[in-house]
Amino acid sequence: MNLVVFTVIDIVALVAVLAIYLYVVGKQLTKVAGNLEDAADLVWKIKQNAEVIAPGLERINRTGGVVAGALPLLYGMAEGIVTGATYEADTEERPPAKPAMGTRRSRQLHGVGFISK
Repeated sequence: MNLVVFTVIDIVALVAVLAIYLYVVGKQLTKVAGNLEDAADLVWKIKQNAEVIAPGLERINRTGGVVAGALPLLYGMAEGIVTGATYEADTEERPPAKPAMGTRRSRQLHGVGFISK
C-alpha cells in the first residue's frame, strides 16, 4: 500500500514540475515573439528607407571605384613628396620668450585708487 501512495505522489510531483517548466518556457517564448515582432517592424522601416537610397547607389559605387583607382597614384605622389623630407630638431638653446607688447602693467591697482608710474 505504501509503495502505491509514494508512486502517486511522485507522479503528481513530476506533473507539477513539468507544468511549472512549461509555464516558464511559454512566458519566455511569448517575450521572444514580442521582440521578434518589434524587430520585424524595424526591418520593414529600414527597407522603406533603403528604397529611397537604392537609385543613387550606382553613382556612389562608380565614384568609389574612381577614388579607389586613384589611390595608388596618390600614394606614389605622396611618397615622392615625402622622400628626402625628414624632420631635424633644433639643437641650439633658445632664450625665454619675451612679450611682444613689452612690460605689462596691471590695471588692478587703478581700481583701488593707486596709480603706479
